[in-house]
Amino acid sequence: MKNRTHGAHPHSATELCEEGSRLYLTALRAGRIARSDVDAAPCLMEFALLHPDPDDANWLRPALPSVALAQRLNPIEREISERRRLAAELVESFEPFMAVSAQAATDTNAITVLEGFDRINAALDLATSQCQSEMLTVQPGGRRLEETLAKGLERDRPLVERGVTVRTLYQHTARHNPQTLAYVEQTSNGKVEIRTIDELVERLIICDETVAFIPTRNDHRIALELRNPGLVRYLIKVFEFMWNRAVPLNAGGPYETSLDGISEIQHSIAKLLIEGHVDEAIARRLGMNVRTCRAHIAKLATALGSGSRAQLGYLIAQSGILDREN
Repeated sequence: MKNRTHGAHPHSATELCEEGSRLYLTALRAGRIARSDVDAAPCLMEFALLHPDPDDANWLRPALPSVALAQRLNPIEREISERRRLAAELVESFEPFMAVSAQAATDTNAITVLEGFDRINAALDLATSQCQSEMLTVQPGGRRLEETLAKGLERDRPLVERGVTVRTLYQHTARHNPQTLAYVEQTSNGKVEIRTIDELVERLIICDETVAFIPTRNDHRIALELRNPGLVRYLIKVFEFMWNRAVPLNAGGPYETSLDGISEIQHSIAKLLIEGHVDEAIARRLGMNVRTCRAHIAKLATALGSGSRAQLGYLIAQSGILDREN
């Protein structure tokens, strides 16, 4: 409330000055007070706390505190009511915009950044526990840490037990990793299907066509949780493309020699050699160690009759083996 000034008598509209309070109490106790006694507190008349005595103009009578309070509150309550009415009108006028804003916020939250293994694993555990239909996973690399496989088994076993279908893609090198094979054996049943392929770009997990997880760094310490329907559908199409090119785990192995004397994995190596990749890069992309990679390169050279690395590239190009459909 604004301050008011009565000459040399500054006064707040929400409280009485010390002199006014004293005189009002005196008037209440005595039932009246002399008009000349209140000259020092003109606020008493302004606030209608005193009114003229109808029997004697020299005296003033006090108003009941409840009546005086009601008179002071009425304009304040009217102002509050008016403010509430204005607030309701503002809410009504902004309601259409709030709906649009809520939808925009939902779209923004469709991509969540997860930092740290604890937070990533917690999000994966939640998504897995809520998965009801199918889970798709892509697991690149050859050898997987036993600890990682144990955590995966703990998360996936209840999933399989409640009838969720699981399709997983590994690289061909996983066929020769005891830990990975043990993990597959413990999860395999009619609801689990494993396939392998020569190259996989990065890890991917999709639950129920609803949520997908992808890493954003090589150390996998930061991941994205994707709930945007368009993004999830796109990633499912990527998975299906790789799945259709992959080899079932229980089918013939990609390391077995084909009719042309060259295994599927060696065809993959030949393709990467022609593209100019060095041994280390080839090994990394195919999920194997460099020694194994070089052993396959040696077998490829023997099969094509190459006596040098330079000649090997030429023979690969001339042999037509890269024209073979996978």
